[in-house]
Amino acid sequence: MTQTLADNARAQLESLMSLMTGDEKHSAAATSTLDVLWVLYDHVLDIAPDRMDDPTRDRFLLSKGHGPMAYYAVLAAKGFIPVDWLRSWGRVDSPLGFHPDRTLVPGVEISSGSLCHGLPLGVGVAAGLRAQRIDSRVVVLVGDAELDEGSNAEAIELAAGIGLGALTVVVIDNQSSTYNSDGLIAQRFSANRWRTRSVDGRDHAALTDALGDDRSGMPTVVVARVEAKS
Repeated sequence: MTQTLADNARAQLESLMSLMTGDEKHSAAATSTLDVLWVLYDHVLDIAPDRMDDPTRDRFLLSKGHGPMAYYAVLAAKGFIPVDWLRSWGRVDSPLGFHPDRTLVPGVEISSGSLCHGLPLGVGVAAGLRAQRIDSRVVVLVGDAELDEGSNAEAIELAAGIGLGALTVVVIDNQSSTYNSDGLIAQRFSANRWRTRSVDGRDHAALTDALGDDRSGMPTVVVARVEAKS
């Protein structure tokens, strides 16, 4: 993937995001996820608007659900929702709330925004699919500060303990966690026997390579580094 293509995709999504106003305090939270979301939906996930009910589709769970403007922009760009919906987001009569609602927004797998639930839910989804002999991937996007919560520590340990090789967690590392230090996030997952990768969260080629589906029987974490406090 060339840098020009990455820049064009980013410009398209930023234009779509500009249609949504009223929650500017979470703009940085949204833009921190922008490149990862685009790479997932454009190059990685096996999902499309006409396959939202297909039991073999890949699942994407947005745990970092506050500031979902980038998520909505990607869903619109990929045809899951109409672009016109973006202009009315956050209004009482709009399906697009300040937190995504799976009952209102096509393509959204979980309602989120209350942080720290996506990873435990992802473990359950991956285990459930495996029990049904469905070989789909489950990708969860979390913020680094969510990992401060104990429920995530339990989910990390369980996922490795039962060998959920179809599970990938993407951590947006904007140095927001309470005890952040360089490399600590990857070390926490590695200590629990996860496969770990750390990449520039703005580099589309590096993200595409890191998010490739080369399962080894153990879950994978991709730490995507972005600007501090973005």
